[in-house]
Amino acid sequence: MYVKDSEGSGMYSEWASLSSLIQQSNEESQSVLGKFPMVAGKDVAMAVVKQLSSNLGLTQQAECSPLATDREVQWCMEVICFGLSLPLTEHDTIRDCVNVYCEWLSALHPVPKICVPRPVCEDPNLYARKMINHFHNLFKPRKGEVWSFLYLDLGPDVINRQAVLCHRVLRTLQHLTQLSSTLTRETWEALLLFLLAINDTLLAPPTIKDDVGDQLCERVLSVLFEVWLLACFRCFPSPPLWKTFRETCMNWRHRIALIEQWNRVNLALTARLLEFMYGSAFPELKIPEEDSQLIPNNVSADCIAQSWFRFMHCLGNPVDLCRPATISQTQKFLQFAITSENVVDPCQHPCLSNLPHIFLKAIKGVAGQVDAFLGVAQPFTWDEGSINEREKKEGASSHPPSATHSPTPPPQRRLAKSFSVAPSAVTKGIPKASLLGLTSSRASATTHPPSTPNSGPSSTSSLTSMLSLGHDSRSPLAPTRPKCNSILHMFGEWLFEAAYIGCESSHPGKTGPVKSEANMNKRPSSLLLDSRKGSLSLSQPGSLTDDPDIPPALTIDKYEAGRAEALGALCRIFCAKKTGEDILPVYLARYYLAMQQGLKIPETRECGETLASILLNSADLFRLDLDGVQVLVPYVIEALEIVLPDKELKMKTPSGSKTELRRASIHLLLSMLVLPLHFQNLPIKELGNTGVSSSSLGSEKNPLTFAQLKPRLMNLLINALQVEGDPQNAQMLLGGLLLSVQDSAAAEEMDQITQLDVGPSSDTTSNLLSSDSAHALFVRATYLVCHRLISSWKTDLNVSLAALELLAGLARTNIKETDALECKRAVKWLCDYIVSQCWRPPQAHSKDLHSTIVAAFQCAAVWLVAHPYLLQDKEGLTTVLEVVELGISGTKSQGKPSEPIKMKDEKELKPASMRVRDAAEALLTVILEQVGYFPSPCGAESLSSLLDEVSLLRHCNSWIGGEVTREMAVERFRYFVVENSTILALLEEPLGNDQDPQPTVTVLIRGPSGRHAWTMQLRHLPRHKSGTKYHAPNPGRPVPMSDVGVKHDVKHRYFPESVDRIPQCKVDKSIPSLDSFINSEGGSAVHHHLLQVIEHQSSLEDAAVREHSCSSKYPDPEQECTPPTPSQEFQTARLFLSHFGFLSFDILGNAPNTSAPLTALDSSKPGFWQDLEALDNISSRTCDTVHIFYVRAGQKTPEEILSNVVSDQSVHPNFLEFLLSLGWPVNVYQHPGWTGHISTSWRVMTPPQTGSADLHPNNHGGSLYNGETHVLYWADASSEIAFVVPSQHFSSDHFSTYDSCDTSDISNTTQGSFERSISDGSNRVYNIRTSDKPRTLSLDLDKQACPTMPSNSGGFESGRRRPGTSRHPLASHTNTKVFVVWIESFEDHLHFPLSELLVTVSTGQKGSGLPRPQDRDCFVIFLHSLHNGLMRVKLQGPTGRMSLATPLVDGMVVSQRILGSLVRQTTLNMCRRRRLDNDSYQPPHVRRRLKVQEMIQKYPCELTEPELLTSLFNETTF
Repeated sequence: MYVKDSEGSGMYSEWASLSSLIQQSNEESQSVLGKFPMVAGKDVAMAVVKQLSSNLGLTQQAECSPLATDREVQWCMEVICFGLSLPLTEHDTIRDCVNVYCEWLSALHPVPKICVPRPVCEDPNLYARKMINHFHNLFKPRKGEVWSFLYLDLGPDVINRQAVLCHRVLRTLQHLTQLSSTLTRETWEALLLFLLAINDTLLAPPTIKDDVGDQLCERVLSVLFEVWLLACFRCFPSPPLWKTFRETCMNWRHRIALIEQWNRVNLALTARLLEFMYGSAFPELKIPEEDSQLIPNNVSADCIAQSWFRFMHCLGNPVDLCRPATISQTQKFLQFAITSENVVDPCQHPCLSNLPHIFLKAIKGVAGQVDAFLGVAQPFTWDEGSINEREKKEGASSHPPSATHSPTPPPQRRLAKSFSVAPSAVTKGIPKASLLGLTSSRASATTHPPSTPNSGPSSTSSLTSMLSLGHDSRSPLAPTRPKCNSILHMFGEWLFEAAYIGCESSHPGKTGPVKSEANMNKRPSSLLLDSRKGSLSLSQPGSLTDDPDIPPALTIDKYEAGRAEALGALCRIFCAKKTGEDILPVYLARYYLAMQQGLKIPETRECGETLASILLNSADLFRLDLDGVQVLVPYVIEALEIVLPDKELKMKTPSGSKTELRRASIHLLLSMLVLPLHFQNLPIKELGNTGVSSSSLGSEKNPLTFAQLKPRLMNLLINALQVEGDPQNAQMLLGGLLLSVQDSAAAEEMDQITQLDVGPSSDTTSNLLSSDSAHALFVRATYLVCHRLISSWKTDLNVSLAALELLAGLARTNIKETDALECKRAVKWLCDYIVSQCWRPPQAHSKDLHSTIVAAFQCAAVWLVAHPYLLQDKEGLTTVLEVVELGISGTKSQGKPSEPIKMKDEKELKPASMRVRDAAEALLTVILEQVGYFPSPCGAESLSSLLDEVSLLRHCNSWIGGEVTREMAVERFRYFVVENSTILALLEEPLGNDQDPQPTVTVLIRGPSGRHAWTMQLRHLPRHKSGTKYHAPNPGRPVPMSDVGVKHDVKHRYFPESVDRIPQCKVDKSIPSLDSFINSEGGSAVHHHLLQVIEHQSSLEDAAVREHSCSSKYPDPEQECTPPTPSQEFQTARLFLSHFGFLSFDILGNAPNTSAPLTALDSSKPGFWQDLEALDNISSRTCDTVHIFYVRAGQKTPEEILSNVVSDQSVHPNFLEFLLSLGWPVNVYQHPGWTGHISTSWRVMTPPQTGSADLHPNNHGGSLYNGETHVLYWADASSEIAFVVPSQHFSSDHFSTYDSCDTSDISNTTQGSFERSISDGSNRVYNIRTSDKPRTLSLDLDKQACPTMPSNSGGFESGRRRPGTSRHPLASHTNTKVFVVWIESFEDHLHFPLSELLVTVSTGQKGSGLPRPQDRDCFVIFLHSLHNGLMRVKLQGPTGRMSLATPLVDGMVVSQRILGSLVRQTTLNMCRRRRLDNDSYQPPHVRRRLKVQEMIQKYPCELTEPELLTSLFNETTF
């Protein structure tokens, strides 16, 4: 269906060309006056024309024409025809001739002017055709005159005046076609032939600067194309006219203005074509408004389609522009070569030196139409400049190429649009073609002026640095775009041929003549290769061989910019492949060959325009299931090894953005990282016999395998990360690095591959760089990331977070050969990073800085929990605890070695911020409670004890059975608050399994880290000795003895007699004697009163003894001394508090303005047990929920999507495996952790007696985990995630009853539902111990100072929260929504009904006052399964400074063995970043502490110290 040239067959082959009529027009424009001498003809013309022009009304009022008959009019027209051919010196006469004809042509207007002769009005079309033919004399050179020399003699004034006349004629004719409705087909054809003739006359000769063709080139071409386009809508040109149009246009291809007009009209037609072919929903092709007005609104679709196709092919094959011999094979060029002394061959004409730029502009036009059909086109402007300047800049036409050209006419002498001859208007014109709506999403879409060569990439190809999830901001492809085959059928031959320019033939020495267009444009078969080639070979234009006669300006390297543009367009076409779409094998083969040649690395190791264009436009190459695309992997890797590891990349095109090039290269790298372990020893076939020889590409005997590429990919990844300076690029590389380490570790663990390394000893320093084992990658990654984190990334928030996320992922990675020294070094680097961040100057402290410190503390906790042996090292333990101290207090006790140690009570606590302090406290809690103990023997579901008051009471001896409510159980406990943060619930009854009557107390400890149950006994012997009974028999009373002995009268002395001989000093008299006290004033009265009391008591005792001795005999058996029976009742609460130091008089008798560390709570007050339950419902870990959906191909409604998971027949076979890799299944009624909904979380309940088990058969597709009975769960020491798979028969309505009740107490305690302003209340209870120097506890730093506290306690540094000041309001994104969507068709991510599905999911947090999340606030991870078994990732989410979480990156390709782990880590990191971004968010331990402080205020037990001690001796009343 392609248009063929005039010598071949094609759509016009059966029609004759009208080129002969163009030549005959010269004869028809001859006047009879030409037979006479010039002087005679000139006199006649001047006299007649002057009289005719006087009646036109230009200088005076118009009059009726005196010409009344056809004969008179025809005679006058002969004179005017001759007048138009007069020499340019007769400007006035020529002007009058032009004016007469222009006025007479108004006969075709709806209302002719009065000066038009009557015969012309009666038959306007006939006379119009004659006048149009006569106008040809105005444009053609005179006999014996050479335009350029003539102009030089006459000067610029004559040139301008002559140009104005030409413009007047062109404007009149164009205006005529727009207004007249009476033009006949003959007139239209005459007009079109006239325009072809004058264009051919002016433009066919070689370009000579300042000649008439150069002067009028743009104007005559614009009129031709616009009038021809209008003719298509008014009177469609006949096939002979189209054939003639095409033939003549091919003679003008050395004129750049032709290409500009061609692009302009093509894009205007393409815009309308897309509108009626694909509807208004298709992305609009934005073109200048004046271009859009070229096409009327009432034109039929068929007319537009026919015109578009013919205009597109009116230049023939655009690739011919890179063949100077073809372009110069015209009659005019041959005539010039014959007459010129300097030019031997036509192709050596100087004007052809502009062909490379003309070729670039033509290919850009084709590429622009490709982009329009793909739906990615956006407007841009062509640069103005000189082609010579472009050549001087050593390839300034890079990607994006600098589309510079020499405008025609140049701006310094272009006429204004009004065609005024005023000299001031000459320099103001802007060419209409300078604003072309030609664009694409490629990097070349936006060009940059020479003054700003590094001004950055185009908006259509750049990636927004911090406002995305790793995906680029290129315009998305239109969902309704045509298939790749359709676009390739239309543009493929041109683009492929342009892509092969300069390539070596696959058959060396086989060079033949230039192929005819009839063969080159033949549509290929879907099954057989093109028969004209015999095999797949690389076609090279025949005129571009190494011919010594070709000028240096036309060598093959000058066309690289156009070739790069063609390859970029091809890459965009193939990367636009839809899921399930088939591309013809012949197209794939030609594309792979073109890519192979374009990816060749030059000897200079520079990144040329072609290589840059390929990399920039093929980011999706390995993500699309292209058949056989893996054959390009070695070539792409070799190209990436040029771009990524080099910090100072050598580029031929300095105007291109290196950052964008590196980003596109990283996208390619991320899609290849998993290929070696996925395909392993599968050989990679060599792509044809192309003469490409490289040791890295293997050979026929030893083919290259995928496994051999892994070391190169790993080195490339690490080297790229080592030199990367762009923040977003660095984050993408960090995600890829963690992917590589975990994929290698998983593969080794599954024994899927055989590593060359046999043990830890093999990964020595010498071979770590060459090894690709998981251990080697772990060591290299740890060292590199820690080094760059401290050295160059610490000032960038997002890169620091990504690096810390990678380190946390490395800590969780199970590697068989983990090196303890490397882990120790990693923790040491983390601590150094925290120290360096905390010790930065005050002006550097900001929210972002503190966010990195908080993330570093969290990362350190992950490392310590995963590697508990690190704390067994004394040096490591000291380092970690020093950093914790720094985070809590702001300073270290141990400063420099020469400085003395500063004790805690001597330090003024000034942490960097409250968030930093909270993070440090959380790490300290993990160290003391979780390291070495997580997970507990009961599992990771809960960090707290499952025992509560009810369960403990059921095990007491006093429990007689029956129902026990929480209110009843609370009455049996004593409640105290210790240190203002921990609630102690003391049960003094022994449990039922206790056999010994020992003092026993059971304690429920509710603190910031959770709820813990302890049972303590007071034992005087070790437990292993307590079983032996030591009860001796009663020995009875001893026998009385009659010998009582001798009583000696001895005076006892307290001191030796020598003491009395020592003289006393003042110190000895510092203690007064008793006698001095008695004799003192007031002392004698006291002493006398005491003596009376003693005497009274003595008399009472003596009376009692006498009374008893009289009534009983001696010895009295009842008064015998017998061992007491063991006590069965103890005040164990008093014993516990006393033994732990909470009842000492020093503590109880503290200062009046401070409260004791021990505070009693009144559990009898209403609401106490509800608040206690609410405290238990505040998890000590962060809780997140992820909802998972499965979308079959083409599904768009929530009902269809929710019904997929009911049966395993409706989901992918690997979907259930993926679900189980996210976490482990748990029963929501027996699960003590987070379940995805607050109604079933953190409690063990009895499941309802329903038939819900029947709803989830064994062959379910994931609906079992919809939250009704089961969910998927994962947790570590600091976070827990529930994965819920919503289904159609179970939605959030299940919890509607619970959600509608009063859940303020529970929901207000869920994650993110507190504001820290609660800690600023003025009525806060402060538990501050008193000593010689008051100090502030770390738990009280966020409280408002008491009125009695000193006001000058010190200010807070920048970045620290000031006490008493208001916080930021709670961000609405605290409750982060994360969706994971498995899509069968990748294009379905555009239609995913996110807003509709939001109403089907609920976590029960509606009562917390948070607004319902909008779809723009949700994170969505789309997973698409490729045919090769790998998974493609698509990320979608809200824009923000911290939204881009790793390890998953938009566009990444991952293996299924680590898919679940990566998805889980990414969702966890997404939620953590959102929490970090909200400085009003409180960690779980802070929320629990604040709840305890709230209970102190609500339920204080108002007891004095004696009353408190007395109550401890009494039993608990209930």
